[in-house]
Amino acid sequence: MIKMKIYEIIFSPTGGTKKAADIVADRFGSDIILIDLTDRKLDFSSLSFEQEDICIVAVPSYGGRIPQAAGERLREMRGNQARAIPITVYGNRAYDDTMLELNDTLSEAGFCPVAAIASVAEHSIMRRFAAGRPDAEDERELAGFGDQIRRGIQDGSLTAVPTVPGNRPYRSFGGVPMKPRTGRSCTKCGICAEKCPVGAIPADMPMSTDHEKCITCMRCIAVCPQKNRSVSKVLVAAGAQKLKKACKERKRNELMV
Repeated sequence: MIKMKIYEIIFSPTGGTKKAADIVADRFGSDIILIDLTDRKLDFSSLSFEQEDICIVAVPSYGGRIPQAAGERLREMRGNQARAIPITVYGNRAYDDTMLELNDTLSEAGFCPVAAIASVAEHSIMRRFAAGRPDAEDERELAGFGDQIRRGIQDGSLTAVPTVPGNRPYRSFGGVPMKPRTGRSCTKCGICAEKCPVGAIPADMPMSTDHEKCITCMRCIAVCPQKNRSVSKVLVAAGAQKLKKACKERKRNELMV
C-alpha cells in the first residue's frame, strides 16, 4: 500500500507566498514535505510523485504571470497525476493570467489540479499595498478553504480540474524596470548571491547585479544582513502612484473548485 504524502511546493522569495501556503498546508497535517522552487541548486528533474499524493503549489503573481523560473522548474517534475492545489498569491492589484498559467503548467507536468486558491499577500516591492497580509481575517478564510478542499479530496467530490480565470495567450510581461542596487556598506558576505533564485548576483562580486537575469523578486533585499540592498525610492513611488487606484479596495481571497 502506497502512503499518501503531502507536499508544499513554493516559490516565495520574500516569504509572503509561503505564509499563505502554510495556512492551507496546515489543514492537511503537520507532516509536510517542503520543496523550495527558489533553490536553483536543486535537481527538480529528480522529483517524482504518486497519484495518491497531494501537492500544494504556491507562486506569486509577477505582472499577471507566474515567475518564469518557477514554471521551468515545475515542468521538470513528474506529477504522475498527483493531486495539486495551485495557489496564486498577489499584492492586492490583480492576478490576471497567473492562475490559468499555473494550472496549465501543472497539467503539463502531469499533475491533476483539483482546486485553486487566489490569495492576497503584502506587495513585495510596494509594501504599502496589502500591508501585513495575510492577516488574521485572511488566515481564517484560507484555513476554511483548506478544510473544504481536504474534505472534498477525502469524500471524492473533487475530481475535475477547476475552471479558473485567465486568457490564452497569456498577457505579455517584460519584467520590472527597477533592479536592486548595493550601497556602500556591502561586506561581500555573499548571502544575496547564494540565495538569489536565478543567479543574478555573481558570487565573486556580490555588490553587483546582472540586470538581464534579475527578476526583481526582492530576495536579495530580504536576506541582506546589513540591509544594504534596495531599489530606487523614486521608481517605487512612481510605481505606487500607478497602482494606487487599482489597490485601493481590499481584495478577497478566492476558492475555485
